[in-house]
Amino acid sequence: MLVNLREKRWRSSLHGWFKMSDKGDDKSNLSRQKKKILFLCTNNSARSQMAEGLLKVLGNNDYEVYCAGISPRVNPYAIKVMAEIGIDISNSRSKSIDVFQGEEFYYVVTLCDHAKKICPFFPDSKEHLHKNFTDPVGIEEGEDELLNIFRGVRDEIKDWIEKTFISPPLLSE
Repeated sequence: MLVNLREKRWRSSLHGWFKMSDKGDDKSNLSRQKKKILFLCTNNSARSQMAEGLLKVLGNNDYEVYCAGISPRVNPYAIKVMAEIGIDISNSRSKSIDVFQGEEFYYVVTLCDHAKKICPFFPDSKEHLHKNFTDPVGIEEGEDELLNIFRGVRDEIKDWIEKTFISPPLLSE
């Protein structure tokens, strides 16, 4: 069944997450789609995992959120402190940045200076953002102190995400 262009536009306006196939309309339709975001940090073990989990919950389904790292592995303390605020990232898996090469993202966000220096360029991304957060991984402390450090980083990321992506939105439509 053939669908005319007007009907495609109508459907697209009702369901912004459906991408129209007409290449000429892709840019105008971009603001109605979910914005695809990639959070990057060195290990994809704490900061980027927490950022992904937070934006998935706080973003009201406005974002398609991913995370990756240069040398990935998930940290159990990140899972624990996110669970404390009702966000389950226990099924998240650590992903290498290589998985996302060639993909188009609206935002690519580096969460540490190291990732900013060595991350590959994503030429199809609309915006590249950077915010350095302390790496809670590898700090030699007792478990209670380490959990407090992870909580502090989690709360800093949450505050930044709320200010940057939730209220007000980063970029006007």
